[in-house]
Amino acid sequence: MSRTSIPTALFLLISYLQLAGGTGGGSWSLLQPNIGITAMHMQLLHNDRVIIFDRTDFGPSNLSLLAGNCREDPNDQALQHDCTAHSLEYDITTNSFRPLNILTDTWCSSATVSPDGRLFQTGGFNDGERAVRIFPTCQNLKRDCDWSENPFALSVRRWYATNTILPDGRAVIVGGRRQFNYEFYPKDSNPGVSSLAFLSQTKDPEENNLYPFVYLNIDGNLFIFANNRAILFDYKTNKIVRIYPTIPGSDPRNYPSSGSSVLLPLNVTAAEAEVLVCGGAPKGSFNLASKNATFVKALTTCGRIKITDSSPTWQMETMPVARVMGDMVLLPTGADVLIINGAEAGTAGWELGRNPVLSPVVYRPDRPSGSRFVVQSPSSVPRLYHSTAVLLRDGRVLVGGSNPHIYYNFSGVQYPTELRLEAFSPAYLSRDSSGLRAVIVTEGSALELSYGKEFVLGFNVSLLRSKDVRVTMVMPAFSTHSFSMNQRLLILGSKAVTGSSSPRSSYAVVAAAPASATLAPPGYYMLFVVNEGVPSEGVWVHIQ
Repeated sequence: MSRTSIPTALFLLISYLQLAGGTGGGSWSLLQPNIGITAMHMQLLHNDRVIIFDRTDFGPSNLSLLAGNCREDPNDQALQHDCTAHSLEYDITTNSFRPLNILTDTWCSSATVSPDGRLFQTGGFNDGERAVRIFPTCQNLKRDCDWSENPFALSVRRWYATNTILPDGRAVIVGGRRQFNYEFYPKDSNPGVSSLAFLSQTKDPEENNLYPFVYLNIDGNLFIFANNRAILFDYKTNKIVRIYPTIPGSDPRNYPSSGSSVLLPLNVTAAEAEVLVCGGAPKGSFNLASKNATFVKALTTCGRIKITDSSPTWQMETMPVARVMGDMVLLPTGADVLIINGAEAGTAGWELGRNPVLSPVVYRPDRPSGSRFVVQSPSSVPRLYHSTAVLLRDGRVLVGGSNPHIYYNFSGVQYPTELRLEAFSPAYLSRDSSGLRAVIVTEGSALELSYGKEFVLGFNVSLLRSKDVRVTMVMPAFSTHSFSMNQRLLILGSKAVTGSSSPRSSYAVVAAAPASATLAPPGYYMLFVVNEGVPSEGVWVHIQ
C-alpha cells in the first residue's frame, strides 16, 4: 500500500497495528467508584483479599477509620491527629472493603508474603523508614484483624527498596535511597547489613537505581538489575558471580526513569531463566521534567536476556507505544505478559508524567520476534505515578492508583488523584472462551504440595479437544512503583489428561510440584489448568 494513497491518521493506525501484531481485545469493568485512598501499593493474599495502602503523610484521605478509632502520630508531617484511613482490605468475593489502621509512614515501601501467608511490609519514609508491619490473613472482617508494627525492626532506613523471598522463606531487602547494601527479614544470626557496591556504582545524578529489579534465579543466586546494568549475586557469600552486558542504549530503567520488568514464566523441566525489561525514560528525563518542564518521550524498547546462558546477550524489541511507569503482570496462561498503566512522556515523580497510555499490551514471549505485542482494549482512566496492578485468582487484573500530587488533589489539575478501582479482563475471559474454561475440583482449604512430588488435579470442562493441557502456578506479587516484587510463574511438568466427556466431562491431570524451594520459594500460590490458552479459575495451593 502506498503511503500517499491513504490519509495520515489511517496510515499511522495501520503502522501501529502492524507493529503490535494486531489487537487482542480484553475488557474493562469498574469495581469501585471511590475506595477513599489511592492504591500506591497492592498485595493479594490467599484469603482472596487485597491489601491496599498509600502513605500516611498525604493529609486526610477520603476513607474514615471506624468510629472512635483515630491515628495519633506526633511524628507525622501532615496530620498528627488523623481519623482517616491510609490502608484498606478489599474483599474480591463481595467487592467490598474496610479501613485498616496503619501508623507509620509507608510511602514508597516494599513487601513480601511469608511462607505462612502473612504480609511482611517493610520500610517507608520518616517514622516508617525502619519499620516492619505485619498483616495476618484474616478469615473474617473482624475489627481487630489489623496491622501490627515494629518501628525499628530494620537495621537501616529502607525507602524505595526491593524485597525478594528466598528459598528459606526469609526476605532479602535490597537497596533503597542512599542504601548501598542489603539485609534480611526475619533476622537470623546476621542481624546487620551487608554492603553491595553495585548499588553505589549504578547511582547517577537522578538516582535511577531505586527499586532495583531483583529475582531469585534457578541456581539460587540473585539477578539484580539497577539503572542499566545487571549482575548475578551470591547473597550468601556477598560476591558477584557474573556481570551481564549493559542493556543496549544504556538508558536507565529503574525509578525514577521507571520501566518495568518480569522474570518470564519458568518451565520447571527446562534449566533456563529469562528476564524482560520494558520501557522507562531516557537518561536525563527526570531533571528535564522537574527543572525545565520538558517532558521527553518515553522509551519504546524492551530488552530480553537469558540469564542462565554462559554468554548472555540482550535481545531488543520495540513496543507499539512508548511507555514509562507501566506495570507488568504475568497472566496465568504461562504464555502472556500484560503491560499496563503508564505514560508516553516524562518520568515518575510529582506531576512529571504526560500523555497517559490507556491501552494495555500483551507480550507473547513464545511468538516469533516482530509479532509478540498485541494491543488490548483501552481504559478511560489515566493511571500515572503511583498506579498498581495485580493478578487475581479468577484471571482478572485488578488496577488501581494514580496520584502524581504531593497531597490528594481532585480539581484544577491535569491528572487528578484517582480513587477508582478497575478490573481488566483479558480475552481468555470472554464469553466465546467459556466452553474451554475448566473448573478445578477441590475440597476445603488450600491444597498442600510437596517439593518434587506428583499430585492429581481433577477438573471439569465442556470442551477438551486435546489432552495436552498446561498446569501453571503463580506466586502473588506486591505491586508498587512499576515493579511487582516476588512475581513468579511456573509451568509444571504434567502427564496427558485422563477422563471422559461422558457423562459429566470430568478429567484429571497428574502434575509434578517444583523440585525445590529454589524454583518455587515456600508459600501460597495460585494454581491454574490451562486449556487451549484459556486458564481455569485458580485454586490456592501451599508449598513448604
